[in-house]
Amino acid sequence: MEFLYFLLIGAISGWLAGQLWKGAGFGLLGNIVVGIIGGIFGGWLAARLGIGGGGLLSQIIIAAGGAWVLLFIISLIKR
Repeated sequence: MEFLYFLLIGAISGWLAGQLWKGAGFGLLGNIVVGIIGGIFGGWLAARLGIGGGGLLSQIIIAAGGAWVLLFIISLIKR
């Protein structure tokens, strides 16, 4: 069940990051992957900065922030 929860947060955060970073969406599956990787990165970064919480909304925002940073890095590489 935790794996499905992880995928759901990844999908939502990847979609949200794709909406914030226009033209950088990768479709549903790509957004899930970006969201999961972004969630891992965002969680790591939030822990280092001492921010975050345990709630669902907090996890989505942190994962979306990580996914947004990941999309930014990808866009720099694609240039």
